[in-house]
Amino acid sequence: MTGKPAERRGARLAAAQALYQIDLAGTADKDVVRQFIEHRIGREIDGFTQPKADKTLFERLVLGATRERSALDGLIQPALAGGWTLRRLEPVARALLRLGTYELRDCPDVPVRVVINEYVELAQDFFEGPEAGFVNGVLDRLAKGLRGSEIEVDNEEAKAAGRTRAKSRQNRRKAG
Repeated sequence: MTGKPAERRGARLAAAQALYQIDLAGTADKDVVRQFIEHRIGREIDGFTQPKADKTLFERLVLGATRERSALDGLIQPALAGGWTLRRLEPVARALLRLGTYELRDCPDVPVRVVINEYVELAQDFFEGPEAGFVNGVLDRLAKGLRGSEIEVDNEEAKAAGRTRAKSRQNRRKAG
């Protein structure tokens, strides 16, 4: 993974905006990528400065998520709560889920917890309601199916760390 954390976050933000534009306007993905790189990323637009972004990651996310859209949607749909469909979701939420699913499936160099946290934080930036929890729940379900072994390792490490902290507290009590 290239770039600084803030630039990777900027790439994910720009990718969500780009997928939103592609979804609503039907603009070709390569045209949108070029437009963002040349005219948006790191520039001020209508009084808002678009963050700097890892342009390589941005391009990879947008082109990958649009190229794999059918497959990603096929993974996301069963992970949605009963009665929900992708078409029923707000376009930004759809974009966040597609990007998060793409990273979970196709970017094994990015840890599961980073993928989920990044897209939950972006959902919090875009929405004031329950959407962030919704994004978290869907990506968590998908992560268990796509990268269950990584989650098991993380859980085991967390349990081990918890046992170490508990033992440390117990030893301090005995010493005191």
